Amino acid sequence: MKAVLQRVTSASVTVDQQLISSIGRGILVFAAVGKEDTEKDADSLASKILKVKLWPDETSNGSWKRSVQDIQGEVLCVSQFTLLAQIKKGNKPDFHNAADIESARKLYDYFFRRVRDLYHPERVKNGVFQAMMEVELKNDGPVGLDYRSDDAAVTIEVNTNLPKPEPKGPGTSSESSSNGKGKGEQANGDSPGGQIDNETQGRQVYEFKFPPSLLE
Repeated sequence: MKAVLQRVTSASVTVDQQLISSIGRGILVFAAVGKEDTEKDADSLASKILKVKLWPDETSNGSWKRSVQDIQGEVLCVSQFTLLAQIKKGNKPDFHNAADIESARKLYDYFFRRVRDLYHPERVKNGVFQAMMEVELKNDGPVGLDYRSDDAAVTIEVNTNLPKPEPKGPGTSSESSSNGKGKGEQANGDSPGGQIDNETQGRQVYEFKFPPSLLE
């Protein structure tokens, strides 16, 4: 799942000129459900929203010290599938990464319940899934930080499906063990253009031999 969090002093959702939900100081959450998302993603996102440090600690003058739970704030959740849009070619957004309506509705509802279960239910509000919502908010700027504008917005993106780290390169313990050789025990010629000093245990030392013509 993907979400954009905005720190607010107030926020509200209106549908057909009817006020649906409103909160005071807290977090406005725009959340989107992707094709591959599961309840595990919803659990992770719900927990992260409540724990992320977005407010300063007034007593210690430290920034990014307190969560919405710490300040006893409120949370307003709004479904927003357009967060998953991609623009690879041309100028038209592509929404193929978004889940179908029924799957998205089911998982979004589960996500909203999890936020309520993990916090105080009366402090967690909701929009209307698949409705034309009008969202109003007053941003709560980063108090105490060196920003040019006092009303600068705090906007944070959270994604439960970030790419995994690239595999480590040659010489890692996992690769060495898969070849049946430990650190410092690779045979000569395993690395291009060089060899490993087998007398050195616990670390890898590479000795590179250059043609004499390059040394002249």
